[in-house]
Amino acid sequence: MPQMDKRTRIAIRVAKELHDGDVVNLGIGMPTLVANYLPSGVSIILHSENGFLGIGPEPQKGSEDKDLVNAGGKPVTIQENGCCFDSAMSFAIIRGGHVDTTVLGALEVDEQGNLANWMVPGKRISGMGGAMDLVVGAKKIIIAMEHINKDGSPKIVKKCSLPLTAQAEVDLIVTDMAVIAVRPDGLHLIEIAEDTTLEEVVAATGGQLFYSNGNIGTF
Repeated sequence: MPQMDKRTRIAIRVAKELHDGDVVNLGIGMPTLVANYLPSGVSIILHSENGFLGIGPEPQKGSEDKDLVNAGGKPVTIQENGCCFDSAMSFAIIRGGHVDTTVLGALEVDEQGNLANWMVPGKRISGMGGAMDLVVGAKKIIIAMEHINKDGSPKIVKKCSLPLTAQAEVDLIVTDMAVIAVRPDGLHLIEIAEDTTLEEVVAATGGQLFYSNGNIGTF
């Protein structure tokens, strides 16, 4: 059996954290894949910070509407009973605590649940965007990312070295190697990918992991 694509594996596992009827914001990039892998019987209401509730799937090629795009500028559809509104209302929804879960990518996450996901010093950027509101406004923060950088360095670290998006807001980290819960006392390893080992996960993680061998599941 061919090895599952890393991004697909992460999206499938994150989707299991979502519940029927949840209002969910999926960040740009890998998080948008999560909607494709919802468990049977689970229907979520997708929120987009540029002013939508009830975003539907990507339109078929040739039927795109230039006025229907997500926060990343990609064409989308809108579901029956979906609605559109201005940015003021969109961020009132976020800041008012009406988003159940947000799924975001990250450059670094550390032992305290601090998140850095908006800039690398020296690189040109457009700004932090809505992430700063989502990480403090949503009830649950899930990070979806690969476990290590292309150079082999860890993305889960003892202390973030990059500029922070938010402090102590991350609840769960899902990578291609592991599922890690962020608790008040640190990082707790709860699952590892079925084709990896505990030793590999520990070696690839820059922060301290708490775990009990008998209680680690697989995904």
